[in-house]
Amino acid sequence: MKKKKQIVTNAMRLLDAAKIDYETVFYEADEVGDNFGMEIANLTGIPVDMSFKTLVAKGDKTGIMVACVSVDNEVDLKKLATISKNKKVEMIHVKDLLSLTGYIRGGVSPIGMKKKYPTYVNDSALSHDKIAVSAGVCGATVILTPNDLQKITECEYGDIQK
Repeated sequence: MKKKKQIVTNAMRLLDAAKIDYETVFYEADEVGDNFGMEIANLTGIPVDMSFKTLVAKGDKTGIMVACVSVDNEVDLKKLATISKNKKVEMIHVKDLLSLTGYIRGGVSPIGMKKKYPTYVNDSALSHDKIAVSAGVCGATVILTPNDLQKITECEYGDIQK
């Protein structure tokens, strides 16, 4: 019987190298739909307010940035513009995700992108002992403390969701 190979992502390698404790949750992912984050929360049993999706946007002054909001919410582009010191922020096209981040849609992690982009996480994350973010592939999530996420990404917490 063939042993299934354990998935180790760039995000996991970086967390290991930084000696940050995290838990990995694996799930079966068939395809990325419109409510993919909600589907993952349901598949993993992780509450939606603790499950964060990673979005990539572009500011008119500062360029590419990362935003993490709970999967049951949307990013507020006006709030994101304010916190990132831009006049206007817009989401990037899905076709540009891989070249900018190294990740595909449904597997974008705030940890371990090709470049270190300014990262903003909704401050609701701070009300939880631990939160879940993508591990960098469809089918894997990492759970870690908000403080550890801040250590590894140098993120800023603020009100960025609708």
